[in-house]
Amino acid sequence: MCKSRRMKPFFAAKVEDGSQGRDGKPAVGPIYRNLLAQNQFPSPDPHLRTAWDAFSASVEKYPRNRMLGWRELIDGKFGPYVWKTYEQVYGEVLLAGSALRASGAEPGAARVGIYGSNCPQWIVAMEACSGHSLICVPLYDTLGPGAVNFIIDHAEIDFIFVQDKKVERLLDAEGTHAKRLKSVVCFTSFTEEEKKKASSIGIQPYSWDEFLNMGKEHPSELSPPQPSNICTIMYTSGTSGDPKGVILTHENIAVNLNGVEIFMEQFEDKMTVDDVYISFLPLAHILDRMIEEFFFHKGASVGYYHGDINELRDDLMELKPTFLAGVPRVLERIHEGVIKAVEELNPVRRRVFKILYQHKLSRMNLGFKQKDASWLADLLAFRKVKARLGGRLRLIISGAAPLSREVEEFMRVTSCAFVLQGYGLTETCGLANISSPDEMCMLGTVGPPFVYTEFRLEEVPEMGYNPLANPPRGEICVRGKGCFAGYYKNPDLTAEAIQDGWFHTGDIGEMLPNGVVKIIDRKKNLIKLSQGEYVAVEYLEKVYGITPIVEDIWVYGDSFKSMLVAVVVLHEENATRWAHQNGHRGPLSELCSLAQLQDYVLLELKSTAERTKLRGFERIKGVILESQLFEAEGDLTTPTLKKKRDKLLKFYQAKIDGLYQELTGRKR
Repeated sequence: MCKSRRMKPFFAAKVEDGSQGRDGKPAVGPIYRNLLAQNQFPSPDPHLRTAWDAFSASVEKYPRNRMLGWRELIDGKFGPYVWKTYEQVYGEVLLAGSALRASGAEPGAARVGIYGSNCPQWIVAMEACSGHSLICVPLYDTLGPGAVNFIIDHAEIDFIFVQDKKVERLLDAEGTHAKRLKSVVCFTSFTEEEKKKASSIGIQPYSWDEFLNMGKEHPSELSPPQPSNICTIMYTSGTSGDPKGVILTHENIAVNLNGVEIFMEQFEDKMTVDDVYISFLPLAHILDRMIEEFFFHKGASVGYYHGDINELRDDLMELKPTFLAGVPRVLERIHEGVIKAVEELNPVRRRVFKILYQHKLSRMNLGFKQKDASWLADLLAFRKVKARLGGRLRLIISGAAPLSREVEEFMRVTSCAFVLQGYGLTETCGLANISSPDEMCMLGTVGPPFVYTEFRLEEVPEMGYNPLANPPRGEICVRGKGCFAGYYKNPDLTAEAIQDGWFHTGDIGEMLPNGVVKIIDRKKNLIKLSQGEYVAVEYLEKVYGITPIVEDIWVYGDSFKSMLVAVVVLHEENATRWAHQNGHRGPLSELCSLAQLQDYVLLELKSTAERTKLRGFERIKGVILESQLFEAEGDLTTPTLKKKRDKLLKFYQAKIDGLYQELTGRKR
């Protein structure tokens, strides 16, 4: 149970009991809601009914507040952040919207693509769509051209805003998508060659300034949306097959903004117009999109990173944000950097750091707020960690995948900021669950259901998960006004995902005794080995991922084989240390071919399997070693770093076949 003295010990309200399955149907667990909605859902703000309401109201309230910031390249180096105010952005939005209407975009029907990295022009295009009831369709900047072409065709996009770096990829005269495009607007300007190429395939090219000037010459009245209008068709990259177009209405967006407002009001540290968010997750991904929408609703500021995630610290130091959202990999890198810095301290200072860490952690576990747990520890040790993150960070949110308990605890203690995990999908408009600041009993969990979400678990008999057992486990199902309207032009997939009004997420959760949820597995990543045993490969990757020699791992099993194999991305520092101790030199890519290192990795994986009590058929029998992270290769991961298993299999197929032949030969 939670030891906190500030909130109730149970964080979710049961509003309906579960039931045993009948007539072949699976058992379902009780229905839960957030405590703020246990009797009924809170009434939303009547003035916040659409995404356009959120932005336009802030323009009226905070016209001169800083809204969008970016860094310009000056003499080969990125300079300080420069800003556009709400008033300035609104002026560009009016011009861009008028230009779209002058180009033939009809309210409620036209689909407008946005293709490029996060920047102010992205937001201007997005808000122009909202102001004229046009459907915004983000194109993933991190996906290959095949997926982009598919989305343009599937969503029937006629107009596209595009980053200059993506123009060449977009203007592919051989692609069928190019034949349907009417206009392409560059975030900056086209080269003469690009203009000629666009014109030759029947596309009207516009530079940013040309397009805004057209809007100035052909002004058009706004055509604000209704809550039921489609706001965006956001394609999820998925881990296999073609992207799925998730239909999100303006009501979906507004409901979740209302919910975040209510959630944030529960805490002592209120959000203000002075808050600054650093945006580096793709705007085409729902997490960043919804955070930015909320910041615009509050009249606060958003600053964009300059495009190189490896130099994010430089942006942090320059922007000094108060809010950061990232995937676990980002927080893991911060954690590794701090740990490395601590290890380089002299023995006395290293011991002092550990003592201060344990002291503050113990106080937080007793229920003290993070900022009050130990001012001395913050002053002597942790203010330096805070300084590495810009010096003003107040809130860190991790999403897209489970964050390890170890990293979350470390960040909560040392960052001098609130650290939360959330859970949601594009289909839930970004949020289904979220944890709370200062509640240490929520470590390793995604918290209770979100304010406007109903939540339950459903039995998955083939995996042994039962929501009526102890502990209750099953597939996470959610419903509410924040959930999507369906998959665009795919009624079969919609019917499969939404059953009896419940969206089946495919994720496996466990309801803990204090009413918060822990993500433990993934239903779809279940394979059946030749001996009939089911294996949850995503769960195994999480288990094997704690092995020190492993940076990342992809576990593979074949239904016609009895054993598992894996591709292991080596942890560079630990692998190099092993090599030096064993008389080997050379780059990591060369070390990967050493049979001795392969044997060592297998022994380490075996040790992890024994320590975590994995069953025999869950143990890895053969490995392929890799020096590069999976995301370094094209199209092997999604933008949120989920593994695309079909693409990984295609990429490593020959090596896997050879490995299975070798293992079969040994067995004989």
